Amino acid sequence: MKIIVAPDSFKGTLSAPAAAAAMAAGARRARPDAEVVLIPLADGGEGTAEALTTATGGRLVSRRVTGPLGGTVEASFGLLGTDGQAAVVEMAQAAGLGLVPPDRRDPRVTTTYGVGELLRAATEAGAREIIVGLGGSATNDGGAGAMQALGVRFLDAAGQPLASGGAALARLARIETSSFDFSLDRVTVTAASDVRNPLVGPDGASAVYGPQKGADAATVAELDAALSHYAEILRRDVGRDVAHLPGAGAAGGLGAALAAFLNATFRNGIDVVLVASDFDARARDADWVLTGEGRIDGQTLAGKAIAGVLARCRKLGVHVIAFGGVVEDGAAARLRAQGLWDAVPLVSGPVTQEEAMREPARVLEEAVARVIGGLERPPPAR
Repeated sequence: MKIIVAPDSFKGTLSAPAAAAAMAAGARRARPDAEVVLIPLADGGEGTAEALTTATGGRLVSRRVTGPLGGTVEASFGLLGTDGQAAVVEMAQAAGLGLVPPDRRDPRVTTTYGVGELLRAATEAGAREIIVGLGGSATNDGGAGAMQALGVRFLDAAGQPLASGGAALARLARIETSSFDFSLDRVTVTAASDVRNPLVGPDGASAVYGPQKGADAATVAELDAALSHYAEILRRDVGRDVAHLPGAGAAGGLGAALAAFLNATFRNGIDVVLVASDFDARARDADWVLTGEGRIDGQTLAGKAIAGVLARCRKLGVHVIAFGGVVEDGAAARLRAQGLWDAVPLVSGPVTQEEAMREPARVLEEAVARVIGGLERPPPAR
């Protein structure tokens, strides 16, 4: 029996590699003779770099970079596979909400400068393809900070460099790219994100995501106006109209900068990860694929890891079982209608939520062992 173990993280308890290890242990306990292949996943958000480097046998590279509040933070990017020709940069490593204490969250001043430093480090390490995970940002600066780190100059009417943060974009007078230092002829950039929001407007970066970063209603209006002005200057000086580009609003507008300056293409996060980890080739001859995430609910169907795995396995003709800390009945029913074999809750019967949170790896391992022990090989026909 060949079993693919391909979970996302169980947020708050297990990273994707840790979840994969626990699930693999359960599968091997139930079927010692099984071939078990681990492919930890992510959807472009938190954990993408770790998941992809683990899945491809790559390595993480640490760097001290500028954090969202201007101090330095320890961040990592991943070099994928053994040749290091592809890299993954997780923007939250350098500009994530988790790096800013709740009482200091202010998207008017936070910066993506460190993201640009990670992009530069990845190219210096030899990467020719860079995947940028756009999730969990603390910023709303339209990616201007990241581009400053790559040599772009954002100047006010007096010819002085703008201060950091989204609010300063209201004073932007011109953009100079003569010192821009990024090898567009040698490096391709893919923005991995489920977010399709435009840069500005009622569905834009400020209105939709600003409040969770510390913006009140007045600040949201201020930031949206600043990004609208930024988009106009981008169109005039860089020749790219990104104000209403789907995905431009991802990560506080970092998507807009990646498109305008780096010619980035936007792709669904889980699809990027599945392709980079060579999922189809590795799962094609599997008997079962086990996936999972912390909660299986309505969001699971909207481009998350389980939905991505299920879509690919449906084409491959491979059965999928999903494990979730909590499984909502409605979501499970809809996933089964799309071909899911079963959705297994960890919090069920004698297992309480407190126990699952306290010992998540053990609870997940035991759930997998119980389910795998009862599976047939080959699986029943669809």
